[in-house]
Amino acid sequence: MRVVAFAVWCLVPLFFLGYHFGPGQESAALDQVDRSLHSTKTLAGEQDYEAAIALLNASLEKLPADKFDEAARIRLERARLQMLNQQLPEAFNDVQTLVDELAERPHVDPQLLSDAQATFANSQYYVTWLMRLEGRPREDWEPQVESARQIFRQLAEEAEVKGDTQASKLRREDLEASIRLARMDVGDLQGLPLPTQCQSCKSGKCNCKGKKPSKKPSTKTSQDARGASAGPPRDGGGN
Repeated sequence: MRVVAFAVWCLVPLFFLGYHFGPGQESAALDQVDRSLHSTKTLAGEQDYEAAIALLNASLEKLPADKFDEAARIRLERARLQMLNQQLPEAFNDVQTLVDELAERPHVDPQLLSDAQATFANSQYYVTWLMRLEGRPREDWEPQVESARQIFRQLAEEAEVKGDTQASKLRREDLEASIRLARMDVGDLQGLPLPTQCQSCKSGKCNCKGKKPSKKPSTKTSQDARGASAGPPRDGGGN
C-alpha cells in the first residue's frame, strides 16, 4: 500500500503540470479576457476609447482560437468603441463581416446575433448620414438605410415576442430614426451637428467598403434614436 500511495503522490505534480499547460492555460486566458473586458468598460466610461480598443485587441490575441463566441463579443464591443472613437470605416467593415459569420453558423447565440445586427444597423445609419451630406445619389445611400430599417423592425418584433418591452421600444425608436433620416431634406440634415461617429469620414475620407448591405437579418428567434433630428441611434449594446 505504501508503494501505491507513494506512486500516486508522485503523480500529483504531473497532474498539476498537465493541467497548467493544458486546460489551465485556457482557463487563465479566459480569466485574463474577463479582467480586460472589465477594464475596458472603465476606460470607455472615461471616454479613453483608444486605450479601451487597444485592450480589446490584446484580449483577442490571447483568446484561444476555438472561442468563437467570446471573440465575437470582443469584436462587437470593439466596433461600438471604434464608432465612438471616430473609426466608423473600421467598425462598419468588421461588424458587417461579423454578422455574415454569425449568420452562417449552425448554432448561434440569439442575443449575440441580435446585438451584432443592431450594431451593424447603427453603423449603416451613420454611413447613410455621411453619404447624404456628401451628395451621393439615392441609389448609393438608400440600400444602407433600408437595410438598417429592416434590421431595426425585425429586432423590435423579436423583442415583442420575447416580452422585452424596453428593447422593443428602443428598436422602434431606432426604426423611426432611420425612416426620418431617409425622408429628411438634405438642407435640414446639413443644419444638424455632425455625429462624432461621422467626423473622421467627412470630406471624402471614408474608407467603408460600400458594398451591398449584408444578408437580411436571420429569421431565427432569437444617443437615443428619437428621429434623425434628435440624434443617432444607440450603440446596439442593450446597455
